[in-house]
Amino acid sequence: MPGVLKAKFGAHEVITTIMLNFVVLALLNYLISAKLSVHDTLHTADINSGAMPRLADFMPGFHGSAANTVLVIGLAVVAVAWWFLFRTRAGFELRAVGLQPHAAEYGGVHVGRVWWTSMALAGAISGIGGLNYVLGYKRYYEEGFSAGAGFLGIAVALVGRNHPVGIIVAAVLFATLSQGGLAVNALVPKQMVDVLQAVVIISMATAVPEVRRALLSIRPAASAKATA
Repeated sequence: MPGVLKAKFGAHEVITTIMLNFVVLALLNYLISAKLSVHDTLHTADINSGAMPRLADFMPGFHGSAANTVLVIGLAVVAVAWWFLFRTRAGFELRAVGLQPHAAEYGGVHVGRVWWTSMALAGAISGIGGLNYVLGYKRYYEEGFSAGAGFLGIAVALVGRNHPVGIIVAAVLFATLSQGGLAVNALVPKQMVDVLQAVVIISMATAVPEVRRALLSIRPAASAKATA
């Protein structure tokens, strides 16, 4: 749906997806409450607990870790995404539309189709996060389990420069910061970890060429106002 709104009306994908999150979550909560007769806490019973076994079950090196086979699926998806983006015509069209949609359209690319198909694929891939939590980690569904993971995903994509390999590095970095914040919570306030994450995001954002050009364009205007 956000892809169609983007292709047909030019609606901003970040705004539409954030707003539709509330609609989808409300619908999901209704279905769980009405169909599964869960009324108090929206906490379901176990859901196929053996579907995504933990890596510790067959890899001793992961003993004590909550990592499960969804991690392997995620790495496989990253490899497929890299191949798709840099080794296929459709991936080239997607990168062209992302960088400059008007130039891509002039070159014969159907921009609207690329928008909605890429967003549909992105939505399916993002479901791996829910798969990890519901079938791999907790093994049940409860309301609010995502806990802002979508916004963290935006930060990971930004720091990883929207490249599959960079996203892996950025994901490990933010995971280390988050887990480290829990480990030292008794000594250091958790808010300090949030501040550290924000510093990393701002530092990487200001290093992006487009952002640097925008900042440089603001400085002359501010100087002119000060002089006046």
